[in-house]
Amino acid sequence: MQVVVPFSATDPKTRLADVLAPDERREFSLAMLEDVLSAIRATGREPRVLTTSSIDVDAPQTVDSRPLTPAVNDVLAEQKDTAIVMADLALATPDTLERLFSTPDDVVLAPGRGGGTNALVSRHPDFRVDYHGTSYLDHLRIAGDVRASVTEVDSHRLATDVDESSDLAEVLIHSDGSACQWLREAGFSLSVTEGRVEASRDGKG
Repeated sequence: MQVVVPFSATDPKTRLADVLAPDERREFSLAMLEDVLSAIRATGREPRVLTTSSIDVDAPQTVDSRPLTPAVNDVLAEQKDTAIVMADLALATPDTLERLFSTPDDVVLAPGRGGGTNALVSRHPDFRVDYHGTSYLDHLRIAGDVRASVTEVDSHRLATDVDESSDLAEVLIHSDGSACQWLREAGFSLSVTEGRVEASRDGKG
C-alpha cells in the first residue's frame, strides 16, 4: 500500500489567520505534517508527501501544483492500493491509522466534521475522489457508481482536522506531538470561557 499525504505549501491554513501570522501558519502546518508522517511511519509504512511546492521535510515528495482533486486522482491511477491521509490530522495515532489501513473493503472512508473526507483507502481501480463540498457523501456515491464495497471508520482523532482557531484546543488536549509543542512554544494554553475550553494565547481569549 502506498500512503500519500497531500500538503498545501502556499499560504496554508488561511482560516487560522485570526490567531496566527502567515509565517506561523506555515510553521504550524509543517508541525502537523510531521506528526502525521510520524504516525504513519509507526504503522510500518513509508509515507509520500503530495505537495503544491517543494518543502523541507524528511520524506519523499511529489510536487503537483494542481487542485487537490485532480492531483489525488492521478495518485489513485498509479496504484490500486492507496491511502490518502490529510496533513492536518494532528490527533492521528498509529492505532487509528492502522485501523484505517487494515480495514479490508474496496473503499474505506474516515469522514471529517461537516461532511469532508479526512482520510481514505482505495483498493478499487475505478474509484476516484471529489473533494469539493460534502466530499464524504460524494465518495459514497462514487463508490456506489463503481460498485465498490465501502466501510466508514468512526474515529474522533481522524475526524478532527485542524482548520480553525476553535480546533487548537483539541491539539492541546489530545496530542503531545510536534503541533502541540509548537502551540505551547508560541504561547498557547487552555482556558475556559463561558464554560467552553478554548486555546488562548498568552492568557488572552
